[in-house]
Amino acid sequence: MAYDAKLGFSFYQPTRVLFGDGSVAELGPLCKRLGIERAMVVTDRVMRERTDVVARVERALGTRMGAIYDGVIPDTGVAVIDDGARIAKEQGCDGLVSVGGGSAIDTAKGMALVMTEGGSIRDHHGSAHLQRRQTAHVAVPTTAGTGSEVSMYMVVKDERAHEKMHYVDDRLIPDAAVLDPEATLDMPAQLTAATGIDALTHAIEAYTSQNKNPIADGLALQAMRLIARHLPRAVAEPADKVARGQMLVAANIAGLAFNSTGVGLVHAMAHVVGARHGVHHGTANAICLPHVIRFNSDELGGCYRDVAEALGIDARDLGDEMAGEAAAQAVAQLVARIKLPGRLRDVGVPEADLDQCAAHSLADGALVQNGKFAGDKQLVLGVYKNAY
Repeated sequence: MAYDAKLGFSFYQPTRVLFGDGSVAELGPLCKRLGIERAMVVTDRVMRERTDVVARVERALGTRMGAIYDGVIPDTGVAVIDDGARIAKEQGCDGLVSVGGGSAIDTAKGMALVMTEGGSIRDHHGSAHLQRRQTAHVAVPTTAGTGSEVSMYMVVKDERAHEKMHYVDDRLIPDAAVLDPEATLDMPAQLTAATGIDALTHAIEAYTSQNKNPIADGLALQAMRLIARHLPRAVAEPADKVARGQMLVAANIAGLAFNSTGVGLVHAMAHVVGARHGVHHGTANAICLPHVIRFNSDELGGCYRDVAEALGIDARDLGDEMAGEAAAQAVAQLVARIKLPGRLRDVGVPEADLDQCAAHSLADGALVQNGKFAGDKQLVLGVYKNAY
């Protein structure tokens, strides 16, 4: 896509990113720099009990180690966030170190907000209304997918309504992110695969967003290249620190890209099947992404030619729609190679619920930034049916 004289955009990124094998050891000085005297580590029980990452974080924090909250669950919810913030205050903690995947990082984002603003996380639902810096937060991602360590987005499950609430505010962006390949070594193959496709989806949807811009474009394309090259290796050879590290970088820069542009229809669809049927977010993205590419390709084929090239396909001589098909096939082949499901029926989504899934997708904010208009239930339903 060529840009004209009407181009205008905003790109903001306050997160200090520290990368390197063993870089968790730098948490103490990093927290000192941020003014954190007593940190609460936010994680889940599996991470705490079955890996040594949390213990390494504790040692690195030294005298700045305050307490541990290990109540994080997949698809973090209101009760988890409110409970964690309450305990952090009771323990006298003045900063947070999240250790885990997107759920741990989003839980800490929510806790930071509640610790600063009070009340329940439900009281603050919305976008761009925070007026001050939130409680200091350092993110240590142990999965390479969400990009949450550099994003202004937070997703919180409302258990009562069986829906996901979306928060968007640049004051939710973590102050620092520590990308340590060693911290990802215990990630199971299926989770490595699913989170990797989540990162790929961020990159592709950023590159095809209505808000795309040249800075985000460069980040997104490089993320695609890194994922195509390193994700299969990270899945097949989990101890390969080079592949693990490059996937952390890819997820991070894909996060930087979509933090500027937003995402699109894939995420709107995935959010709904995640909330209604418990489908892992990355897996839902993997299933929906090729079909959304096909849906978009009549209008965004030029963008998908670049996507196909970034994924290793020579698409220079293809027409726009054929370039879109090439990109869709490249994604589908990668998904199959890393052994993720390819159909919604394979992950327990009932065909009878597709109509309701389509209706609920229209209320998801991600839909607004899709590069092609998708704000019609029948259009979305058609994509769901193709993915079924």
